[in-house]
Formats: sequence, C-alpha cells, structure tokens
Amino acid sequence: MVDDTWSSALHRLWQAASRAEEVSALADDVYAPLLATPGVHLVVGTRWEDPQILRYMRALRAGSDSPVITATARSVPEAAVREPGDEPVVTRIPVAGLDDAGWPEAELLRRTPGATFVVCTFRLDHRGWASLGVGVDASADVAAVEGRLAQAVDVIVACHTGIIQRGREARRGADDALLAEASLQMDSSLDVEETLRRVARIAVPAVAEGALVHLLRSEGPEFVAATHVSVQHRRALEEIGRENPWLAALLARRGEDEDTVFLSGPELDGSPFADTADASDASDASHGDGDGARPGAAGGDRHSTVISVSTLRARGRVVGSITFVYQRPEARLPSSAFLRSLATRAALSIDNALLYELRRHAVLSLQEHLLPSQLPVTDQWDLSASYEVGDPMLDVGGDFYDAVTRPDGSIALLIGDVCGRGAEAAALTGLARHTLRTLLEQGTDPGTALSRLNRALRQERASRFLTAVVTTLAPRADGTALLTTCSAGHPSPLVLRSDGTVSEVLTGGLLLGVLDDVSYESHEELIGPDDTVVLFTDGLTESREAGGAFFESILPVRLAALRGFDAAHIAESLTQQAKAYRASGQDDIALLVARWTGVPPGADLLPHPLQLVRTAR
Repeated sequence: MVDDTWSSALHRLWQAASRAEEVSALADDVYAPLLATPGVHLVVGTRWEDPQILRYMRALRAGSDSPVITATARSVPEAAVREPGDEPVVTRIPVAGLDDAGWPEAELLRRTPGATFVVCTFRLDHRGWASLGVGVDASADVAAVEGRLAQAVDVIVACHTGIIQRGREARRGADDALLAEASLQMDSSLDVEETLRRVARIAVPAVAEGALVHLLRSEGPEFVAATHVSVQHRRALEEIGRENPWLAALLARRGEDEDTVFLSGPELDGSPFADTADASDASDASHGDGDGARPGAAGGDRHSTVISVSTLRARGRVVGSITFVYQRPEARLPSSAFLRSLATRAALSIDNALLYELRRHAVLSLQEHLLPSQLPVTDQWDLSASYEVGDPMLDVGGDFYDAVTRPDGSIALLIGDVCGRGAEAAALTGLARHTLRTLLEQGTDPGTALSRLNRALRQERASRFLTAVVTTLAPRADGTALLTTCSAGHPSPLVLRSDGTVSEVLTGGLLLGVLDDVSYESHEELIGPDDTVVLFTDGLTESREAGGAFFESILPVRLAALRGFDAAHIAESLTQQAKAYRASGQDDIALLVARWTGVPPGADLLPHPLQLVRTAR
C-alpha cells in the first residue's frame, strides 16, 4: 500500500527537487499531493517574467489525469499588483471576487461554484515571480491547505535556487576551461595577426555569436579579424570592422577605459547592430547572398542584439579591443569579470606577439647588415646564396658568407660560423667577414687571410671561436677554373660535376681564435664548365630527422638531383629540403653556390664590374 500522506509526499518532493534540472519537472510531485488534500478541487500555477508578462499557466483538476497547460508571453498589466516581495505571500480570495484582468486563473476556478482560491505568490529570481494556488470548497481545512502550499513553495524555491547555483558552478567551470584553452591557443602563436584571429575564433560560439578584434595603431584602431557563427554575417562583420564609422567612433571613445561596456536597445540606434532592420534587411539576412546581411539586426533573430566592447590592455598600455556580438537570452550573456579575464589574457598574448615581431624585425635587420647586400655579377660565374634563420627565439646568429672579386680576375668565396648566438656572436661575425673581405679584395691568398684573421681574434681576446672556409675561383684559358680552398675547421665544400657526380673538397685546419700563429694549407683542383661549388654551414648538414639521421647523410644525393639547375635554385632548394627534413635542431643555415659557366677569361682578367665601367667610358 503506497503511503500517500502529505509528509511522505513532501519527502518524495524533496527527493525529486534534489535531482531536478528544471523546476517544471516537479509539477507532478507538487500537483497530485495537493489535489489529494481534502476539499481541494483544482491546483493551478503560473510563471511570470517582470511584473506582468505571463509565461505559462498549468492547471490540474480533480478527476483528471491530464493537466491544462497554457504557454504564452501575454502581458497582463493588472497582475503587476500581485508581484511579491522577497518573502512568499499566502492569500485567500473568494473565486467570485477574482477579476479576469489580473487573474488569468479565474476562468478555471469558476468551474467550481462557491470555491475559495488559496494562492501563494513567491519570487524565484530577479527576473520574475510565480504563484501556486488551489481552489477549495467549504469542506477544506484552509489553514492546513495554506501550510501545505507554503511547504511546497519552499521546495520549489529551494529547487530553483539549487538549479541556479549548479548552473553557475557549471558555467564557472566551463568559463575556466575556456579561459585555459584560450590561453593555450593564443600563446601557441607569436604572429600578431594569427593571435588576434585565434582570439576571435575561440570566443565564437562559446562566448558570443560574433566577434571583432582591432589592434591599436598610432593612427587609430586597425581592424584585424572577425568571425560569426553565420558565414554570411561574418562577411558583414568584416566590412563593419573595416569601414563602419559608428563602430570606429565607439572604439575611439572607449580610449583607455578598462571596464567592459554592454550596449543594447536604444544604445545601438544608428549602429549596424540595431534591432530595427526593415523587412528587406530581414529578407536579405534569410535568403540573400550576404551583401545585405546585418549582423545582429532583428531580421528573424529570436533575441535582441547586445554588444560588448572590452579594452585589451597589457603592461600598462592599450594594445587593442575586442567587440562581441550576442543574439542570446540575457541569462547566457557572459559576466563582465569573465570578459575582463579573457581580455587580459588576449592582451598579454597580443603584446607578446607584438614584442616578438619588433624583436624579429630588429634581429633580421641586424642579420641583413652582417651579410652582403648583393653578390658580384659576371658572365663567368652564376652566384647565389641562401640564409635561413633557425632560432625560434631570434637571437642573432653567427653564420656569414660573402663573395668578392680580386685584382687577378678571380673570385673569392668565403663562408663561416661563429660559435653561439647573440650580440657577441654578431660582433665577431662582423669582424670576421669584413676582415676576410678586405684581405681577399687586396689579393691576399686564402691561407694568409685566415692566419691574419686568427691573429686579429687572438689580439681582440675573443671568447668565442669560429670556423671558416675560403675558396678562390680562377678562370683558365682552356675553359676550366682552378679552385684553391683553405679551411679553418669548417665543413668541406662540395662540387657538383656536370655529369651529376658529387665530390668533397678535402681540406682541413684548426678553428680560428683558439691558438696563436696558426698556418693554413690550401688544396687545389680543377672544375669544368657547368660544375657547381657549394659552400655551407653546419646548420645544413646537422639538420636531424626524428629517427636521428642527419641531412649530411643524404646531402650528396639531394645535390646530385639538382644537376642542371642554376645557382639560385640549388641554394634555395637545399635550404628548404634541410628545413623540411629537420625534426630537431635550430641552427641557422647558410649556403653559397657558384656555378662555373666555362666562359674563357680572354685577354682582360679584370673583374666584370670593372669591365662594365671601362666599357661605359
């Protein structure tokens, strides 16, 4: 036998309330026990938004298994006087005295002649209130009925409060997870525009339906990225971000204001987000190709548009702003605290990217000044070079190269690598390259040039060593060229013959800057027409794949496959192949390539640039 007393029913109600995800799920556990109370013929509940908007009404009559449910959004102005304060209010009213204008329950209650309406009104949250009432006849113990109503309302209020609290905790957990993911995503890129695009993509649709991001430049806000759940509206947002004067004025007014501002309703009048789109706009938004779409315009959207603008501030300076566009109920709008946290994280990521960009430009500019701006142009040699920065932190590398013409008509190629990175390495790079260049331009032989550079490094008491190789290329009357190579601990050059074979120029010598009075021996060999000499730093050969093998092991094969190509293609191809091959290692890669065309030198062996000058005279 089921225990159907009120106390057991109330116990079941509390159990149901602890599991419920919606207050409406309690209806059966509330209505049936109240209807079983002696003298009760009807149970009816209402839910109101604001003082006078009736959202729904639910009624269950004695002897019926099916409730009457009226879903509506009807305005009942006279019902505003019924709105309760903070505490529930229980009232007894004769049904005959109910006014339809303020009591939508009256029509149902009148079906029980002579009944009394006992109703408890109570507040659920700041957005609205509710009522739970019963129609009773003269046999009812009204005081007992009032007590049961009050107890049922206590359970309903507690259930609603618990649902809100659990929702807040879930939302807080989701917000924390989103912020953590946002930080990981934004911090994984050091490119400014990519970081800004990630800010927008992360926020939609988790935070808002649309987002626009602007970077603050000296001349004002610069649009960088926009996204929207609708591709059609994304295009419109991009146009707004670039050209809309209303938004530009808003961002300018915001200035350095750190608080997030929310705008809606009349505050959006005159903006592209206003909810006053005409029918044609609505039609375009639903069926058009996107040209007439207005992000946030009413145009069939269920909820009014709200926008928020958050200033992106990092390290005491404003770096930009992020504008969110919402078409969702108020309860699902993010809090100002969440938006501030997201804006702070975004700003730091953006500022880090900006600082990295400034540093990258500075380092690359310095690196360019440590390398020749151009190589000699001659009919006898096809010259080219390639340089790839490998350090993600962008310290200045120590790799260098150069090619110089010599008084006897030959060309000298030089390439080197200073140990380490940074300012000291850059200083030694400049010293080494310019010392060798000056000596070789004066006609000094490669061995003597390296010895004198070594002496200069020892006199300067340089704390770092360096490697280098110098090769002179002297044309001969028979169409060949004489290679004279001298190395100071540097990887040996390779020669790609016209028949596709690859050989190594065997030479060796002590590192520069280690010992005093070091001499260097030269190695000579001949090359023929279309033979190519390749000089490189160890960043090329020591590029390592995931399995541990070095690019050095396949370099001859890769070079042989480039037979017949010009120097520029060979240099660029080898650099990119090594970069793609590399799973570990971050050393810079420098290559200097010279292809001998086989053009005889003729009677005049002056350098080609001088020949051009003489001809011009």
